[in-house]
Amino acid sequence: MTSFDELTLETLRARACMKWTYYPELHPERDILPLWVADMDFPPADPIAAALAERAGSGNLGYPAGYLTGEPGLRESLVSWLSTRHGWTVEEGDIWPVHGIIPGLYLSALACASAGEGVVMQSPLYPPFMSSVNDTGRVAQYNPLVWTGARWELDLAGLEAAITPATRLLMFCNPHNPSGRVFTRDELEALAEVVLRHRLWVVADELHSDLVYPGQQHIPFASLSDEVAQRTLTLVGPTKSFNIAGLKIGFVITQNADLLARLKGVGAGLVTPPNVMAQAAAKAAYTEGGPWLADTLSYLQGNRDRVTRFVEDYLPGAAYAGAEGTYLAWLDLRGLGLGDALYDRLLSCGVGLNEGRHNGPGGDGFARLNFATTGAIVEEALERMRVGLGLG
Repeated sequence: MTSFDELTLETLRARACMKWTYYPELHPERDILPLWVADMDFPPADPIAAALAERAGSGNLGYPAGYLTGEPGLRESLVSWLSTRHGWTVEEGDIWPVHGIIPGLYLSALACASAGEGVVMQSPLYPPFMSSVNDTGRVAQYNPLVWTGARWELDLAGLEAAITPATRLLMFCNPHNPSGRVFTRDELEALAEVVLRHRLWVVADELHSDLVYPGQQHIPFASLSDEVAQRTLTLVGPTKSFNIAGLKIGFVITQNADLLARLKGVGAGLVTPPNVMAQAAAKAAYTEGGPWLADTLSYLQGNRDRVTRFVEDYLPGAAYAGAEGTYLAWLDLRGLGLGDALYDRLLSCGVGLNEGRHNGPGGDGFARLNFATTGAIVEEALERMRVGLGLG
C-alpha cells in the first residue's frame, strides 16, 4: 500500500512545479493551499520511476523505433489495458500517439468542422474545450448540463435545440470535468441516437476514464456500436491516472481509418510523437501500474468523501454530488451571494481553487477543488473555507 500520508507541506512546497509555485509567485504575502490544477501530489508508481531511470541510464534517448506509431510495445500495452479494464477492443492501427490531449481537441475541431461551423459542448467544461473551438474559428454551441436535485445530467432536449444545420461536431467529456459524472450506458445510448440522427462527429475526451469509483463503470462512447465508432475520435492517456502530466503524452483512437488519416493530415508538421521518456512511462503504467492505481483510487475515495461531508454539513441545498469519477469536486458556492468577489474571498481564506466562471455557461458561482493530495491538506483546506466563508 502506497503511503500517501507521508507527504508533508514542506516537501510539496519545495517542488518546482506549477501547482505549488503559482500562488507563492502571484501572492507571496499569502499562505494559500493550492487545490486547483489537475495534478495529483502523489509520487508516481515505482514501475514508472524505474522505467524512466532505466531509459535515462541506458543512454537510448535518440529517435525511437516506430517514430510515428510509438516504440515497440506501447500501443500493445494500451490495447490490452482498454480491453481488460473497459471491455473495449481496438487494434494497434486505430491508435495515434500524440504529445497530449489538448492537441487532440484542436485537431478534432480543425478536422471535423470548418471555420464558421458549429461545435456543441456540455458546459461547465474544462476550458481548453472552449479555446480549441474559439481559437480555430469554429462556433461554440453550448448545451449545459442540468441539475436534477441529485446529480448533473445531459439535457438531450436542450441538445436538440442547440444543434443547427451548421453543427458538425459534438465535444464530449466522460468522466466529466469538472462535475465528476460518469455517464451510464442508457445516457450514452440516448446521446448516441442524437449524434447518429444528426450525423455529427464526436470527440470523446475520456482522459479520466481510469479514475472511477466503486459503483460506477466507464463505458467508452465508441464502444456502443460500430456505427458510433465510425463517427468517434476518442482521447485517452495515462497522465491524469498515473500523475505524469509533465511528460506530455496522449492517444487519439478511432476505428475510422479515413478519419484518422484526416486528423493526421491536419496535424502534419505541427503534432509530434510523444518523447521517449513519456513513452517509457506510459508503457510501464499500462503494464505494471494497476496496483498503484488501485491504492490511489482507494485513497482518493476517502478524500472525496471528506469533501462530500463538508458540503452536507455546511452547504445544504447546494447543487453538488460526490464525484463518481476524477479527483475533482465541483462546489456550488452560489448560496454565499458573493458574486464576482467569490474567488478573491476564497484566496483570502487561504485556498486556491479553479474559478468556475472560466468553465463556460453554468460556471458562475462554482469552484473546482482538486482533492488529490493528503487527507490532512484536504481537511485543512476545508476548515479554512469553513472559517473564512463564515459557514458555521
